Amino acid sequence: MPVPARPRRHDPQRRDRIIDACLDVIAEHGVAGASHRRIAAVADVPLGSMTYHFAGMDDLLREAFARFADQMAVRVEERTAGASTLDEALAAFGANLGEDVFATQRELVVTQELYTLAARRPQYRDLTSTWMARTRATLAPFVDEDTAVLLDAMNEGLALHRALHTAPARADLIAEALRRLTGGS
Repeated sequence: MPVPARPRRHDPQRRDRIIDACLDVIAEHGVAGASHRRIAAVADVPLGSMTYHFAGMDDLLREAFARFADQMAVRVEERTAGASTLDEALAAFGANLGEDVFATQRELVVTQELYTLAARRPQYRDLTSTWMARTRATLAPFVDEDTAVLLDAMNEGLALHRALHTAPARADLIAEALRRLTGGS
């Protein structure tokens, strides 16, 4: 007697869960510790789903890091969207730096993993370049291009500083840096 086929599980969010699980695994184990098996277990999906939805680990990493970079860029875009003056833009950008950027240890680690991967493998630099360009674009109506680059570099530097330093940065340091870089009041 033939064994009846198991019904297929309808799971339209499976691909998204895998991408989110990939970011969780990266946050906990790093890119080097991200495996199909580990990600499938975190996503609670059959191992075969990994190769069904993604051509390989690089494909999954690109999708996961692209999603993460987009989410982070949206935060600064939303934060600065209502600004109509330089002071308002700087206040919003500063609030993004102080409150939104890398609000959790998970985000901080995932960001550093993306930076490291992009530094080692140039094919990932389009993700970081796009993210930085979106951040700079939020400042474009208020400052010249070079100042926007400097402000974004400060943003990236503060992220690295937060990841590596044992003491938190002074709360007023961001506002002071923004003032110095823009010659503002």
